[in-house]
Amino acid sequence: MSYIARMVSLAVEVANDNNAKKVKSIEVSIGKTSGVMPYYMHKYYPDASRGTILEGAELICNEVPVTALCEECDRKYEPSRENNYLCPHCGGRKAHIIAGKDVVLTNVVIED
Repeated sequence: MSYIARMVSLAVEVANDNNAKKVKSIEVSIGKTSGVMPYYMHKYYPDASRGTILEGAELICNEVPVTALCEECDRKYEPSRENNYLCPHCGGRKAHIIAGKDVVLTNVVIED
């Protein structure tokens, strides 16, 4: 619930900053390793947006796959169980996650 409350708060701020009369939709990117499930974002969105300029606006959730950067060959890849989470380019074991762990408000569609 805290993530959807935060996204609603950010979207309301964007709408207010742009003198919006109505918000049509908000878009949220959810990383696969963020621990946040789109199902629950959709479930709690109506309650979180009730009484705000977002009430009735569509919530669009996009899942972001995990992307890693290999520290050995400096190439990006999507870790998977099939390759034991190793770099498929060089077999390297050292990498850091560069995408897929955050929850980000990416778009607010407003009516002027």
